[in-house]
Amino acid sequence: MPEKFDLIVIGAGPGGYVAAIRAAELGMKTACIERDARPGGVCLNVGCIPSKALLESTELYDIARNRLDEHGIRVEGVSIELARLMDRKERIVSGLSESVRRLMKGSGVRLIRGSARLITAGEIEVLDSDMTSARYGAGTIMLATGSEPVQLPFLPFDCKRVVSSTEALKFESVPGRLGIIGGGYIGLELGSVWARLGSQVTVIEVLPRIAVALDAQVGRLLDRVLRREGINFRLQTRVIRGENSEHGVKLFMDSGDGKEEEAEFDKVLVAVGRKPLVQGLGADELGIRLDPMGFIIVDENYRTSIPGVYAIGDLIPGPMLAHKASAEGVAAVERIAGLAGEINYDAIPAVVYTSPEVASVGKTEEELKNLGADYRSAVYPFSGTGRAQCLGETDGFVKILAHSRSGRILGVHIIGPRASELIAECVIAIQSHTTSDQLSRTIHAHPTLSEAVHESAAMLLRSSR
Repeated sequence: MPEKFDLIVIGAGPGGYVAAIRAAELGMKTACIERDARPGGVCLNVGCIPSKALLESTELYDIARNRLDEHGIRVEGVSIELARLMDRKERIVSGLSESVRRLMKGSGVRLIRGSARLITAGEIEVLDSDMTSARYGAGTIMLATGSEPVQLPFLPFDCKRVVSSTEALKFESVPGRLGIIGGGYIGLELGSVWARLGSQVTVIEVLPRIAVALDAQVGRLLDRVLRREGINFRLQTRVIRGENSEHGVKLFMDSGDGKEEEAEFDKVLVAVGRKPLVQGLGADELGIRLDPMGFIIVDENYRTSIPGVYAIGDLIPGPMLAHKASAEGVAAVERIAGLAGEINYDAIPAVVYTSPEVASVGKTEEELKNLGADYRSAVYPFSGTGRAQCLGETDGFVKILAHSRSGRILGVHIIGPRASELIAECVIAIQSHTTSDQLSRTIHAHPTLSEAVHESAAMLLRSSR
């Protein structure tokens, strides 16, 4: 007889391990199956954490070379040791992964290494690295395997010249010319990393603007700043084919004028999106329903079309964000336990870790216009805050969107210094149905960057009178 658990979670990423720990806290006998040697999933091992480590290191390098002089600090002979930079990134990833392992063990979660496949709604098979098979039973199974990069059919990954974000996080040398197909968050962040280190970066985007999920006003400023920092953008340009050349990869492009153009790069990062990692799970064989985009269809309780099988995170529709997966993991487990776990999907923040940072929560202005909403907006520049002036980081603004009559905050969009931290206050505001009046009357410390949030809310209050 296979060993039986109350809950088996397949995938030890930010959705899976958080769900498993919450289940154990609620008294469930829980196992978490992970095929990779290190728990933490894409986010911790080849996504969020390593990319932010590189962004932080390269931003310090850029500051030392280009911005210390304005502070009266003279630094000469600044150089980069790429191997040490990469070693630091790996130490961070390794340490955090081990922390996840200890956290699960301390919570009573059984971590099982191997690739899992659904046999029935209550049984899975796990193959370890030696292809040894073991079976486990469960009252409930939760799928949390995350996502994988989308490949272009005419330009498959070779992991050397044509790469995904995974390989772009560990180049052994700085590419002289880096082409990036896709102007979304991943392409912009990794483009920033390698541009700071000296690569000639060209971002090729088929749409009229970069980062189309952002509020358009924010996106326009981000475009201008990144161009100023040396990133080249080719918008409304489609890559139609590519081929290996003597010196790198040659891309053939169509900019809509009927003339085929070409450009050659040492490396090409394909960052056109990610897709649910469903293949190999046995979902098709079991009859789990997918939508046309390949996402698993779930109900409000995260139940799939098969009773006893749940799915969360990148496997289901919605933004592919680690914190969204974690929240869904907790909510789903609490629903399984009969508790009222819930998520406000209008209060999920998103961040782009470029310089300046971009952070947002709630509706964009374009979404509100499409909905025909009655709203007001206010924009306050960071150049108006003393703290930003002292930092020497005055690019950007805080934009607040609020309902015209009630003043309820509907969306906040920040581009500027420490936007990733400032957005938390705005998430709380939306979660708690705070009005612009209430936010403007909340005392903020002076001098701080958060005063830009306060001033934007105060502008809304004044405009309503």
